[in-house]
Amino acid sequence: MLQSLIDVILPVFLVIGAGYAATYLGYFKETHIDGLMKFTQGFAIPCLLFLAIVHLDLSSSFDPRLLVSFYTAAALCFVAGLFGARLIFHREWEDCIAIGFCCLFSNSVLLGLPITDRAYGPENLAGNYAIIAFHAPFCYCIGITVMEVVRNRGNGGKQMARSVLSAMFRNALILGIALGFIVNLSGVGVPLVVDEALGLITGAALPGGLFALGGILVKYKPEGDLRAIAYVCGVSLLLHPSLTWLFGSVAGLPQDLFRSGVLTSAMAPGFNAYIFANLYGRPKRVAASAVLIGTAASILTVWFWLTLLG
Repeated sequence: MLQSLIDVILPVFLVIGAGYAATYLGYFKETHIDGLMKFTQGFAIPCLLFLAIVHLDLSSSFDPRLLVSFYTAAALCFVAGLFGARLIFHREWEDCIAIGFCCLFSNSVLLGLPITDRAYGPENLAGNYAIIAFHAPFCYCIGITVMEVVRNRGNGGKQMARSVLSAMFRNALILGIALGFIVNLSGVGVPLVVDEALGLITGAALPGGLFALGGILVKYKPEGDLRAIAYVCGVSLLLHPSLTWLFGSVAGLPQDLFRSGVLTSAMAPGFNAYIFANLYGRPKRVAASAVLIGTAASILTVWFWLTLLG
């Protein structure tokens, strides 16, 4: 379906490309892009997630079958990345864990949300928000736990894990989601004027984030380790959505949740993959290049999955 490529995918990647070109040509400086990313990631997108969770029908959106399908597939991709790096590329165990994390953490917000929105409309994003609500805690808990077990650094390692978990739960995205749950479950409505003000802010969240994503990618130069990078991209863009499709089909997911699960799992590795690699000083080049190459390659792979989903 060529039309899906033109109508759904290309507008999203043209915004990313505009950010890349503007930064590469020097019109936007690195400090400008960092500021835009800080605004979108630290303020506008948390507001978007807050409003989305506040207005969600939790009883229908948080279908356990969706979460089990998506996160079982994600965990298996972590295992595939971990042991693939060890058995195929003969990397050290710490490197293997970081590579596994790259296979685990898909870009559910900056890519998953706008593509699903354009493909199926904002009324079909409930499954995306349900996945996003648990995404960072799930992925970091797996990555940090396995890394600290392997490193076995005693109290020092435990202290590091506590520090990372503490920082994670101070993360603005997670706070936005948590506050959304509190307001939703309490039954206290958001005043109309506040709702409208937040709506103005959230209008800038995804386009601003996509533009900043393009600008950030300028810093990531693909170099070396191409076989490992290709392996990460293959697991992220093909294996993860294939497994989600399988588990979602077996579980009998409703169509809207099934589409959200498959498309979210089909996204390229997110920036948290590089953040995790940088945190432990492990294959940062693989992580950074996988984000860049995976984002570019997803133009075609997402088109493929959209065609299958119909």
